[in-house]
Amino acid sequence: MADAKALSSQIIGIWKIVDATSHDADGKELPKPYGPLGMGLVTLNAAGRMMAVLCDGRTVLPDGVSRDYASYCGNYSFDGETLITRVDASAIPRIALGGEQIRKVRFEGQRMVLTPPASVLHGIVQHREIYWERVSESPA
Repeated sequence: MADAKALSSQIIGIWKIVDATSHDADGKELPKPYGPLGMGLVTLNAAGRMMAVLCDGRTVLPDGVSRDYASYCGNYSFDGETLITRVDASAIPRIALGGEQIRKVRFEGQRMVLTPPASVLHGIVQHREIYWERVSESPA
């Protein structure tokens, strides 16, 4: 098995969201997380700290639609397949401080794809994938 430092170098950097998908338990496509113009950044540094901020980037939302927003930070570990963040600050009530955010990680070319466990949002079990492209090799 590769050492932890070599594995972490795969994800260290600043990444911007380029796409997000969601489907239900039957595979039916659901509206895109963070809307059709999702915007966000995730930063993972060599010291094992991360932060993520994501939102719906539309300037005006349709009537009855609320703006999706998520942000949290914490220390992380990465074993080459799974990214685990121990959350120590969050703007999302359902993300408990001291809890873990677990994401499966895969790479498609230059993109990193993060897949959280399925969760119930708006009364529907949702399976999401968030696609990221690296903006910088090392966080500022």
